[in-house]
Amino acid sequence: MNIGEAASVSGLSARMIRHYERINLIPPSQRTRCGYRVYCECDVHVLRFIHHARDLGLSIERVRALLTLWRERNRSDDEVQAIALSNIDALNARITTLQVMREALSYVAEHCDDAEQPPGLVLDERPHDLPERRAS
Repeated sequence: MNIGEAASVSGLSARMIRHYERINLIPPSQRTRCGYRVYCECDVHVLRFIHHARDLGLSIERVRALLTLWRERNRSDDEVQAIALSNIDALNARITTLQVMREALSYVAEHCDDAEQPPGLVLDERPHDLPERRAS
C-alpha cells in the first residue's frame, strides 16, 4: 500500500509517517521504481502501535525503546522484564494523573453553579506532573 493508504489505516498522517522515518523511529520504507513509499501489513502494525503509544502520552524515546525491545529478540529476560516494568510504572503514573484530572473536572461540572464554591479551587490541586500555568 502507498503512504496515503498506510496513513489512513494506521491513524497517522502521511506527514507523521515521513517524520518518523526521518528520525529513524521506523526504518526506511520500501520504494517503487518511481520512488513512492510502499508499506506492508507489518509496517502498518508498527505505525498503529506508534499512533496508540503517542496518544497515550509516551515520548518518542520511550516508543523507540519499546520498538527496539520488540525488534531485538536477543535481549536477556532480565533486561526485557526491567524495560517492561519501567513502562508499566510510567503508564500507571499516567493513569493516576488522568484519574485525578477526571475527578477534578467532574467536580467542577457538578458544582459549576454552586455559589459557595470559589472558582478554580479544585484546579489548585494539580497532579505533580502537570506544568503550572503562568499569567502572561
